Amino acid sequence: MDFILNYIDFVLHIDRHLDVLIQTYGTWVYLILFAIIFCETGLVVTPFLPGDSLLFVTGTVAARGSLDLQTTLILLISAAIIGDNVNYWIGRFVGQKIVERKWVKQEYLDRTHHFYEKYGGKTIFIGKFLPIIRTFAPFVAGIAKMTYPKFLAFNISGAITWM
Repeated sequence: MDFILNYIDFVLHIDRHLDVLIQTYGTWVYLILFAIIFCETGLVVTPFLPGDSLLFVTGTVAARGSLDLQTTLILLISAAIIGDNVNYWIGRFVGQKIVERKWVKQEYLDRTHHFYEKYGGKTIFIGKFLPIIRTFAPFVAGIAKMTYPKFLAFNISGAITWM
């Protein structure tokens, strides 16, 4: 039972353990950081991951020289962009299934589509700075069938600004 509690504590507070990770895993830390940001932005079931605090701590550690700043920025921006894209396309796929199974009326999806066409860019961009919203906004954009080029433009600009 202690192992499970320690594991949960580690995942939820990975920002506190970053120095230990660097000492233990060396350059593999870049993959670990990429995976955490990817999962937080790309998987609807992982909004609890510590994205914002991890970015602050990672920036501090990179400023100290323990991580290469340029490599860190490129990897984490890529993780956020790719994660949101995966989340968007999961939403596109799931949205069709929701309509096919009659869980949600088509009218509601049409309304959501119109909302995202009008305000979706702001939602995606600003949502990057709001935990939980950051995870769900791309998913809902996919369900609502927000125009992909518009989604992608705001996703990229939001990810760069978030870092």
